[in-house]
Amino acid sequence: MPLNIVLIEPEIPNNTGNIGRLALASGSHLHLVKPFGFKIDDTRLKRAGLDYWQHLSVTYYDNVDDFFLKNKDKKMVFLSSHGTKNHWDIPFEDNLFLVFGKESVGLAKPIIEKYANKLYKIPLYSDHVRSLNIANAVSIVVYEGLKSMN
Repeated sequence: MPLNIVLIEPEIPNNTGNIGRLALASGSHLHLVKPFGFKIDDTRLKRAGLDYWQHLSVTYYDNVDDFFLKNKDKKMVFLSSHGTKNHWDIPFEDNLFLVFGKESVGLAKPIIEKYANKLYKIPLYSDHVRSLNIANAVSIVVYEGLKSMN
């Protein structure tokens, strides 16, 4: 898989379904970290993922500690509006983990503090927008990564 998309505690099934479809379309692996704000069999998740969910490469984790323990040796970058470097400066490579926080608050403060040197943002050009929809943000970063790796 060229990239790994990580959603920590996703809250909105439609976003997760759309990101699942994106993961499949881009050849990426999806990692979903509990707790979720929905049930994994939610009809909104399936509707957004259409009939693709069964073909998706996905791993589930019981919590954030489980995720970091099982992937402790993996190369990761973290996406947050608190990042100081832009997403096009990410050193993309095969199997890189792109870690995104939950829709309501983003990444938890301890993660932001621990990985501050690996924190990236998508630049926003309006003071009236504080962040992008997570499905849009994941799309931007994944396809920037695919472009830079080709």
